[in-house]
Amino acid sequence: MVYVAGIDAGAAFTKAVILGDDAVLASQVVLSTSNYAQAAISALEGALSKAKLERDCLAGVVTTGLAAGRVPFPNERATETSCISTGVHRLFPSARTVIDVGGQASRVIKMDEAGRALSFMINEKCAAGSGRFLQVIARVLQVNLDDIGELSLGSKRRTDFSTSCAVFAESEAITRIAEGASKEDILAGVHHALASKIASMVEAMRLTPDCAMVGGGAKDIGLVRSVEEKLGISLLVPEEPQVIAALGAALIAGGRLASAGAKQG
Repeated sequence: MVYVAGIDAGAAFTKAVILGDDAVLASQVVLSTSNYAQAAISALEGALSKAKLERDCLAGVVTTGLAAGRVPFPNERATETSCISTGVHRLFPSARTVIDVGGQASRVIKMDEAGRALSFMINEKCAAGSGRFLQVIARVLQVNLDDIGELSLGSKRRTDFSTSCAVFAESEAITRIAEGASKEDILAGVHHALASKIASMVEAMRLTPDCAMVGGGAKDIGLVRSVEEKLGISLLVPEEPQVIAALGAALIAGGRLASAGAKQG
């Protein structure tokens, strides 16, 4: 069996996926903190441990993400866009549009029937368009980031935000709390604001169905529902949306090995 790994070294989390003959054996997600090198090691070792493998069993490693250059062990690189497209195509062959909501940025990717990225748009200048917005508000409301999706679904009267800037939205959230707004209503308003940003990007790229949503933001059921409502569609969401770029990186690693073997043969 040929084993390969994919690593997505993101701003907030580092993810690793291990494949054995193109089948997923294990994955691991760890906080990136400020030591990206150690995060990459921890993610890979965690995934290897789950797969009951040693690092020297790996025939290839491909890395992607903001901190890919910090990965301290031998590896090849691939772009985030190509890794996300490859990972999504493996799970959803019918997908032609992908929404990726990461901790640092959000992007929309258009793909062809082979899973190749044709074009993309990325929003990384404003935190209000990324998962960072959710992290800021979760801290203000003193709720666990993993709980905000379900909480927002309990909203009775959504609190709309007058600003699309994450910095000012933090202040506005504090004001709304003082005015007596519930956490559920504030979170519903945050999801609505973020969904509006995402929907604008999708519309600019001209949505082609089917559409998948991945990244850490796709773990938030409240955000997924808000985006679906804004776009008027049902989204394809994988069971583990946070590891899709790492999955794609591992698939690319396997593909490169196969190509190299074919050339030698």
